[in-house]
Amino acid sequence: MANFNLNINGKKQQIDLDPTTPMLWVLRDHFKLVGTKYGCGISQCGACTIHLGDNAVRSCQLPVSAVGEQAITTIEGLSENGDHPVQKAWLEEDVYQCGYCQAGQIMNASAFLKSNPNPTDEQIETAMNGNICRCGTYTRIKKAIKKAAAHIENI
Repeated sequence: MANFNLNINGKKQQIDLDPTTPMLWVLRDHFKLVGTKYGCGISQCGACTIHLGDNAVRSCQLPVSAVGEQAITTIEGLSENGDHPVQKAWLEEDVYQCGYCQAGQIMNASAFLKSNPNPTDEQIETAMNGNICRCGTYTRIKKAIKKAAAHIENI
């Protein structure tokens, strides 16, 4: 067991646990931030995507010991009222079907748009390639990302 000081969604949190514990379970089991989903457990589906600093990372394979002092943002911390441009575009484009993968999709898309505010269709497809949507809403995801990019000054 080890003690960790974490910055989760702008709040300082302290926890004592096994250093190999994946951040997914730290977030879900210890801090009750259940928007981050378990999908595959091997970093292949993207349902567990969070931000570590400004980067989208898979939390299912990220040990708490690797986080250090970097800021962690979950879907719950992306915006206070669900009004982040990517979240708003998701609703406007009616992206959701079952919704299970969508938190990871949104987290990946928002980090992508921070680094590429005016993406091409091909760049969007490449960036989002690792996030699997079993309902197949990829066309709507791409449209939502393009719509959010038009409001990039708010990201």
